[in-house]
Amino acid sequence: MIYDAILFDLDGTLLPMDNDAFTKGYLGLLSAVAEKAGGYDREMFIKGMWKGVYAMVKNDGSCKNEDVFWKMTADVLGDEIYKHVPVFDRFYENEFHEAKKLTGPNPLAMEAIRLARSKAKKVILATNPLFPTVAVHSRLSWINVKPEVFDWITDYTNSSTCKPNPAYYKEICEKFGLDPEKCLMIGNNAQEDVEAGRAAGMSTFLVTDWLINNGEMPDCPQGSFKDLISYLEQL
Repeated sequence: MIYDAILFDLDGTLLPMDNDAFTKGYLGLLSAVAEKAGGYDREMFIKGMWKGVYAMVKNDGSCKNEDVFWKMTADVLGDEIYKHVPVFDRFYENEFHEAKKLTGPNPLAMEAIRLARSKAKKVILATNPLFPTVAVHSRLSWINVKPEVFDWITDYTNSSTCKPNPAYYKEICEKFGLDPEKCLMIGNNAQEDVEAGRAAGMSTFLVTDWLINNGEMPDCPQGSFKDLISYLEQL
């Protein structure tokens, strides 16, 4: 095996999407459910969601992202929000699938995962842990990938840091006793996936089909998802 682990980002990497369009569309669906379930004003509900998201991104590792998220969301929407958490979980099993139309197919996703499995001891879905487990599993189903193909999937229930904090990658490595220098992070975000992964000591590959870059292009292997397949084959 070449690597201790190969890590894949999900949104914009394995799952093709315009992140801004997807986020806007999915929050519209979620806020409609919140309005029906608890009478929440849609604009205020989305404000509460974003406050929770920002709190997760700033999480220092002292508690799980899930706990930080709901605490900060409740600061905006009130403690009644806790009663509706099961409603939102059901949303990710049902109405959330309407957001699939805001994404695209990736027939090469499983081929990349298969190749990674042949090159590394572990294959990890390193998606930014801002969502509950069911939401991650639902998005994987849109590209016909089963959760079981990964040795670990990060979500807001099992993580206490987020991208772009390098501690997010270190948290994964510490959990499995991985040497970061023997890990490869694959993602489409130049800052969250590449710069943060490299800061944690990992090698990186930047997928450019749905590139997100808010700075200079990093000096690392990069290219389309098809190029990634070739890169993995040649390792």
